[in-house]
Amino acid sequence: MKTFCCQLCGQPVYFENTQCTHCGALLGFLPDEMRLSALVESRDGLWEVPEERCGSDAGIGPTRPLVRWLRRRSQQSALTAKPRKLYRKCGNYSQYATCNWMVPAEQNAHFCVACRPNQMIPYLNRPGNIEKWTRIERSKRRLMYGLLRLGLPVTTKVEEPETGLGFAFLSTVDAPDGEQIVTGHVNGLVTVNIDEADPAVRERMRLDLDEKYRTLLGHFRHEIGHYFWDRLIRDAGRLDAFRARFGDERLDYAQAQSQHYAAGAPADWQGRFISAYASMHPWEDWAETWAHYLHIVDTLETSEHFGISVSRRLPDGTLQQASPDFDPYTIKDFRPIIDTWIPLTFALNSINRSMGQPDLYPFVLSQPVIGKLEFIHDLIRDSRVGISP
Repeated sequence: MKTFCCQLCGQPVYFENTQCTHCGALLGFLPDEMRLSALVESRDGLWEVPEERCGSDAGIGPTRPLVRWLRRRSQQSALTAKPRKLYRKCGNYSQYATCNWMVPAEQNAHFCVACRPNQMIPYLNRPGNIEKWTRIERSKRRLMYGLLRLGLPVTTKVEEPETGLGFAFLSTVDAPDGEQIVTGHVNGLVTVNIDEADPAVRERMRLDLDEKYRTLLGHFRHEIGHYFWDRLIRDAGRLDAFRARFGDERLDYAQAQSQHYAAGAPADWQGRFISAYASMHPWEDWAETWAHYLHIVDTLETSEHFGISVSRRLPDGTLQQASPDFDPYTIKDFRPIIDTWIPLTFALNSINRSMGQPDLYPFVLSQPVIGKLEFIHDLIRDSRVGISP
């Protein structure tokens, strides 16, 4: 994830923010420009982007930037002024505040590109469900940011009923006849159990399943991996290449699942898989590895924007260095990604341990796993349908 700031005052802001904490400006994410922006109300419920001020005049009074911007705008000649692009809030931004993305005014769409795939939202009359939905949407927007940055095809089930993407956010409490809601993917529909938006519930499930890592964002990145297996492997005629790297997906899934939960992962799973769950079936190996690829490129982009550099002297006197001075979403070669990721995560894990916290990235990347990550990297490069700003 890139870093962002308020154009009106230069204050650093988070991807999830809806208002600048310094000058009070409304903030919205512009998916056509892939950036979070300050916005100034224009007319008829539309908003426009002020001129860029990031990196300058930071720390000045909260009202002066807006006053100065309005003064400059009023002084512009109608004949020479460059027209500014107009936006409106996503329907879920204006009605529920569960989103902070904008829709270009010329688009005939009520929802933003991140909310359009939604097929079912939680039952909002139940206390606490709006808060859970908000947390779910926060993670989903990070997922969608990554997909757009990678240039991957994202169509909805309204556009393509058979191959489009959809999301359903449900709770076991609201399911009919006590039906259990399981997070998963079927035919392009990603279902997320919103009960896991409660951190206590999610942590209890993580411990019960003996998992090192379990997050809402991780769920989204894993399940979207299943969706893109359908699109980029099965439908694209890449089954032979997939099987050579991950194994034969024709293995009976129900039988593999039963065996995994009865006997656990094989003793040597860490030498071949990114997680114990990945060892269950080639489909799960793919989805787990896909999720980790998204973890890696997003974290490396954040590191690059903050200028994080790691240098560690090894026992033999050599230096192990990591300086992510490249765009992991667009770089052609996979090698710089993994050469930077390994020392960076070692440093981040060491920092967490100094604070008495679990490892930030509690995984070991063996050579077979690195090969699978590279396979996904190359596949995505071959599947891009657009290049984001």
